Amino acid sequence: MVLTETTVATRRNRRRASSYVKAVLRFLVTAATTFLGLLAVTFFIGRVVPIDPALAIVGDRAPAHVVERVREQLGLNLPLYQQFWIYLKQAFSGDFGTSVLTTNPVMTDIARVFPATIELAAVGTIIGALIGVPLGVLAAVKRGSIADQIVRIIGLVGYSVPIFWLGLIALVLFYARLGWVAYPGRIDVVYEYTFTPITGFFLLDAIWQAQWDVAWDLFRHIILPGGLLGYFSLAYISRMTRSFMLNELSQEYVVAARAKGLSESRIIWRHALRNAAVPMVTVIALSYAGLLEGSVLTETIFSWPGLGFYITSSLQNADMNAVLGGTIAIGVVFVSINLFSDVLYRTLDPRTRSR
Repeated sequence: MVLTETTVATRRNRRRASSYVKAVLRFLVTAATTFLGLLAVTFFIGRVVPIDPALAIVGDRAPAHVVERVREQLGLNLPLYQQFWIYLKQAFSGDFGTSVLTTNPVMTDIARVFPATIELAAVGTIIGALIGVPLGVLAAVKRGSIADQIVRIIGLVGYSVPIFWLGLIALVLFYARLGWVAYPGRIDVVYEYTFTPITGFFLLDAIWQAQWDVAWDLFRHIILPGGLLGYFSLAYISRMTRSFMLNELSQEYVVAARAKGLSESRIIWRHALRNAAVPMVTVIALSYAGLLEGSVLTETIFSWPGLGFYITSSLQNADMNAVLGGTIAIGVVFVSINLFSDVLYRTLDPRTRSR
């Protein structure tokens, strides 16, 4: 009897280990395929756009033989498949060429400006989650009421209004008219050459170093673009929270809890929201990834020195190495967060592991 139970347990453990190995292999294949597709798309976009990288380097007035020599050095005279193979090798080694605009390696520029984008998107996600989740819960609990309609209208406006228009209106109102926030940029010129960042995340660095005047100045610069991104994040998070909560409030365990006499607030916040929190983790992670890739217009409007502003400036100067390198960096982060959120969802919800 003991031997039989041991054999059954061993087989169960083997099946479980086999399923884990298969899941890891599927994840690796999906990640590799996605990243390869991302590199392929960016490569062909770089070859389709009507911008000659050689002319961008030497200028329009350079002699023809100089332009041709630069094209040979860049490998642009080779067949397309050979160019793609060279592009793949360079990309996997972290070499995206040199920026024409800054004359620095593209990866060096990305490492310098990306923390600003991460910081801005993090502020937007925090604002969106802290406000969007309670609004979504309220809309689900008060389904069909005026409160529900207001929350849905707020979400609809967040989805519909162009971000550049809303950003300009916010600048005119809160900066030009009311003076509540600082002018566009990341830090005041007074502190720009006296403040020494450690990690590249200026706000955290200022708080860590207890430079409260710098931290307040950084907050006044980041609150408007971060709040704008937070509003768009709020629209998505509140809508999804409402949907998840409506599904949970219709479950049988909620009916049983009410029959036992539990208070409505306890049912909502400790039972329904707790179960809805599992998919909400994925929603918030995807919202953060969306803000990372969607911050280009926001950074341009507010002169925020992040990756989006870097890509825009490079595109205006025909710096395709910087444009493609920045695009790949955002794409890699977006895909990584997407894959990570899927793994996290399967980890937190055991019901999805067998799918």
